[in-house]
Amino acid sequence: MESWLSVDGHADVPALVRQKALSRGEAGRQWLAELPDLLADLRQEWSLTLLDPLTGGSAAYVVRVRTADHQDAVVKLPIPGDDIAGQVRTIRDANGHGYVTLLAHDEQRRAILLESLGPSLERLGWPPERMIEVLADTLRQAWQVPAHTVAAQRERAAALAQFVEELWATLDHPCDERVVTQALRYAKRRSAAFDPDRCVVVHGDPHPGNALRVTTPRVGAESGFVFVDPDGFLADPAYDCGVVQRDWCTELLAGDPVSLARKYCALLADHTGIDATAIWEWGFLERVSTGLYALSFGAEDMGGRFLRTAELLV
Repeated sequence: MESWLSVDGHADVPALVRQKALSRGEAGRQWLAELPDLLADLRQEWSLTLLDPLTGGSAAYVVRVRTADHQDAVVKLPIPGDDIAGQVRTIRDANGHGYVTLLAHDEQRRAILLESLGPSLERLGWPPERMIEVLADTLRQAWQVPAHTVAAQRERAAALAQFVEELWATLDHPCDERVVTQALRYAKRRSAAFDPDRCVVVHGDPHPGNALRVTTPRVGAESGFVFVDPDGFLADPAYDCGVVQRDWCTELLAGDPVSLARKYCALLADHTGIDATAIWEWGFLERVSTGLYALSFGAEDMGGRFLRTAELLV
């Protein structure tokens, strides 16, 4: 077994992945303890050579591998509690359009074998405007996933509102009450605006870290990038745009936050044809819910940046 597979009895897991796994209680601790054996089994069953683990994400352990026919690929092992079936379904149904290509999966072991990709968009050092354009163009490809096998999440906005209210109380009010009030107001508007005829299979979390460059040009990746880690549910496409809008904390904290955020929102609207007001409202709701969620599993710096920028945008 490769030497990096074991560190104090555990697989060499990136800190954020380990932290998030531990937040899942006993299931997460058991998952961490069993990772080395699981990797060894998959190496044998899929005839893989294990190369090196990848960093940058928080939802899964990912390792580069080489297949028996000498192709580069990656093995992804999501932490307990995440919907691997939905991820696999979305990637399979996309058939390479806007998404990474699925090579194999083991539902029982919660393991996925995927095409190898290049660096994520967030690692390229590009200005936010260029990244937003790429994300918008890639989303337009990803929204082509057939919708017949996916149920609409009519109450997505209501569920996020409940999530925000509960976490704000549980975490002892870690941000200004005005932020929560605004998030709940926007959630009510988005819920009232729900239209099943406008729904597409959304990615659910299309931030720059989930958009990776393809190693060679191909159909379905005309932007040069494809998405990984989809949640894959039916919703207003403005929801995906709102997730893109929620980021850029560093830029907002360093400049004029309202002007910059409005500029990014307009850019998203121009490149996708989605209503700017809907993007703004989903983006604010996502900024607050993501900030509270990050705090809930110990990512205080990440959560704090989301909530500080939300306070500046009220």
